[in-house]
Amino acid sequence: MTELARAVWTEVPAAGSLVLVPVGSTEQHGPHLPFTTDTVIARAVAERTAADLPGALVTPAIAFGNSGEHAGFPGTISIGHEALRLVLIETMRSLALWADRVVFVNGHGGNVRTLENAVTMLRAEGHHVAWTPCAFPGDAHAGRSETAVMLHLAPDQVRVAAAAAGNTRPLAELMPELVNGGVRSVAPNGVLGDPAGASADEGRDLLDALVTATIRRISRFAPDSRGRLVTA
Repeated sequence: MTELARAVWTEVPAAGSLVLVPVGSTEQHGPHLPFTTDTVIARAVAERTAADLPGALVTPAIAFGNSGEHAGFPGTISIGHEALRLVLIETMRSLALWADRVVFVNGHGGNVRTLENAVTMLRAEGHHVAWTPCAFPGDAHAGRSETAVMLHLAPDQVRVAAAAAGNTRPLAELMPELVNGGVRSVAPNGVLGDPAGASADEGRDLLDALVTATIRRISRFAPDSRGRLVTA
């Protein structure tokens, strides 16, 4: 695995590379997780996946995403659907000058619509590109799963004493209110779920399972009609 940010141009093949592009966000994750949570996770998944794929390269992360649902919280930075769409498109067109296959490794659920739109168009242009999610079972946002993974990856950035439950209703039930009023309208502390019980060991196991699944998806490289890699 080559980390592009630390490489020099003579170390990068002129053609044929597999490139993983982490896509995250800069958005609130409750009172206990940092704004970079989605980006930290996407980068970790990309790097650990690439380590098992000979010759793979990992680019610097795209750290601003489509996070309008979190706009009610100070500190959130969202570039929205159209701007992110153009960033993804132009990133792929640039990579296509020397890379063979590109996979966007997405850490933020709010980016999904944008990825589907951009990757579908890029594939229609003939590019060998797809995307894959960093999704964990359990809470929707800043709950037990994400807290556990961050305790594994960046324990010094987790404010354990500030962790508190938010709205624990199922995401499908919350969705109409989220669409109309954003996260703050249903969870004043920014948490959709409950971080109680999260541990670094649990986070390690969750991340290991996700990386294993991501390696399988990329190795098979079978995008669905919206450009998402599938395993079967």
